[in-house]
Amino acid sequence: MSETQNQETSVNFWRDTVECWQRLPNRVFFFSLLAVWLALFQFLGNSLLGYVHTRSLFIWLYGDYNNPNPTADDGPVSLIPFLVIWLFWRKRQTLLALPLKLWWPGIIFLAAAAGLHLVGYVVQQPRFSVLALFVGIFGLMGLAWGRAWLKEGIFPYWLFIFSIPMQALVTPVTFKLRLLVTWMTATAANLLTINVTRAGTQLMSPDGSFQYDVAAACSGMRSLVAIFLLATVYGFVLFRSPGKRAFMMALALPLSVLGNFTRLMCIIFAAEMGGQSMGNFVHENWFFSLLPYIPAFAGLWLAGRWLEKKSETENT
Repeated sequence: MSETQNQETSVNFWRDTVECWQRLPNRVFFFSLLAVWLALFQFLGNSLLGYVHTRSLFIWLYGDYNNPNPTADDGPVSLIPFLVIWLFWRKRQTLLALPLKLWWPGIIFLAAAAGLHLVGYVVQQPRFSVLALFVGIFGLMGLAWGRAWLKEGIFPYWLFIFSIPMQALVTPVTFKLRLLVTWMTATAANLLTINVTRAGTQLMSPDGSFQYDVAAACSGMRSLVAIFLLATVYGFVLFRSPGKRAFMMALALPLSVLGNFTRLMCIIFAAEMGGQSMGNFVHENWFFSLLPYIPAFAGLWLAGRWLEKKSETENT
C-alpha cells in the first residue's frame, strides 16, 4: 500500500470515528457515569493488600498479568480489552442503527455489580470485583443505550470474562492436561521406536541421555486461552448460528492439546538426535514456542471452510 493510500485510510478512519461519535446518543451521560464507576475500582477496588500493596483493582490486575512466576499464564488476557474495542468498532454501524435510548432496567445490572464488588471486597476476593467491574459497565451501556444495544453487544462484550485471572483456579484442569499430553507423547514416541519412559509428567530416556518435566508453565493454559479466544472471534465473525459458533469454540481444547503434543514431539525428536542440549534448544527457542498455534490455526481454518461449504450445500 502506497503512502498516499495509507494517508487516505487514516483520514477516512478518523472521519468515520468522529461521525460515529457524533451519532452516539447519551455519550456524556454514559462516560460521566463510567468515570465514576472506574474511580470506585481505582480507589476502593482491592482489599487484598498482598504482593501488590494497593487499593487499585487495576494495579492489582496489572501485577497479576505481569507476574514473573513462570507458572503464571494470565498475561495474554491483558490484550482482551483491545480485542473487544476492535470488535465493537467493527459492529459500529449495526449498533448505531439500533433504537438507542435510556433504559432504566440497566440499573439492575449496576446494583448487582455493586453488590458483587462489596462481597469481593469484604471477603478479599478481587476476582469477584473484576467480574463486578465488567457487569457494571455492561449495565451502564444498557442504561445509556437500551436493551437492543445489550443484545447486539453481548458478543464481543462477554469476552471480558477471560480478563478474570483464572490460572490459580484451573490448576486441577491444567494438571490433567499435562498428564494427557505427556502420555500421548510417550506413546507416540515409542510407536516410532524412540525409547521414552513416562513417570507422571516426566519424560525420560531409559539410558539417561535426556529428561524433561512437563511443568505447570508448559501445561498449555496459555495456548488454550489464546486458541479459545481465536476460535470464539473466528466463529462469531464467520457464523451467526449458535451451534456453529459453539462448535468452533469447542475445538479450542483438542487443538490446544494437539499443538502442545506437536511441540513435545519436536523436543523428543531433537533430544533423541542430539541429547539433552539439543532438546533444550528446541524447548527454549522462540520459533518452536509458536508450534502449538500452527495446528490450531490450520484446524480452525479447515473447520471454518467445512462449515461454510456445509451451509452452502444446505442452502442449495
